[in-house]
Amino acid sequence: MKKILFFTALLVLSCKTNQAVHTTQEEPFAVSAINFAEEKNVSKTLSFLASDALEGRDSGSAGIEKASVFLENLLKENNVKPYFKTYRDTLSNFDKTSYNIVGYIEGTDVNLKNEFVIIGAHYDHIGKISAVNGDDIANGANDNASGSTAVTEVMKYFAQSKSNKRSLLFVFFSAEEKGLLGSKHLAKKLKEQNLNLYFMFNFEMIGVKMKRDDMLLYLTGFGRSNMAQIMNEYAGEKLVGYIPIQSKYQLFRASDNYPFFNEFDVPAQTVSTFDFENFDFYHQPDDEFELMDTKHMTNVVNKMIPVLDKMMNANSKEIQLNK
Repeated sequence: MKKILFFTALLVLSCKTNQAVHTTQEEPFAVSAINFAEEKNVSKTLSFLASDALEGRDSGSAGIEKASVFLENLLKENNVKPYFKTYRDTLSNFDKTSYNIVGYIEGTDVNLKNEFVIIGAHYDHIGKISAVNGDDIANGANDNASGSTAVTEVMKYFAQSKSNKRSLLFVFFSAEEKGLLGSKHLAKKLKEQNLNLYFMFNFEMIGVKMKRDDMLLYLTGFGRSNMAQIMNEYAGEKLVGYIPIQSKYQLFRASDNYPFFNEFDVPAQTVSTFDFENFDFYHQPDDEFELMDTKHMTNVVNKMIPVLDKMMNANSKEIQLNK
């Protein structure tokens, strides 16, 4: 998460109603699913992105190049096309060569496919730092290999289900840690190209469960739109909520959702489970894979996929800013 924050394949089938993929009478979707992702796949992706071999994924580094290739290959393996000529969107506002990775799944509805939903997370971190107990690699497992891993699992589902009426962009942002530079670059670029953006949804630091049971995730900019209300209605439970710390540290402005809100004036928000009390190793070498709760992460993905499916497939733009 940007220097916090100015301050410091469908798998198991189920008939479970509140987790079923959205269906309509006009266009039934035959398969209801509960386990869209498997923990072993979450662990495999997360462990690679947070490995020492990537040396903390600093933007413009040899380490993040390995992450870029890994993410490109995942998109190719799942037959997700590049949105631009290649998957690489070269940043125009950073002094080292650095890339957002952007995949594209065209919508299935003849009219709604002209509207877009962006699902993203930043895959950069801060690289090598002052050593702690001999370790100088800030692996960034929670920040934000966890969010990037979630995006890969969501991408796999929609690549296989082809259930999206609207077109989707899956974006892995670079240079978030340098001041949201990757998302600022892409938001401006897409706005200049007159992209019709419905909403942007961002995953940030979901590697460790919050120490509370009244919600699974919190949503930044909670009162700026009706996104939380819609999500909870679709989930059939209180999936997302508000925590006061997000207002204290202005978290809505601190991650890659914010440039899209600024450029497009549409709902653009982030879900997270980092609440400043459940993880002690922000921007430290101990932000390691071994401390991540992959069961929790898998649960986040499996709860979010059917909700995102319904959000992106609504016949009208029901998610709206609160003016």
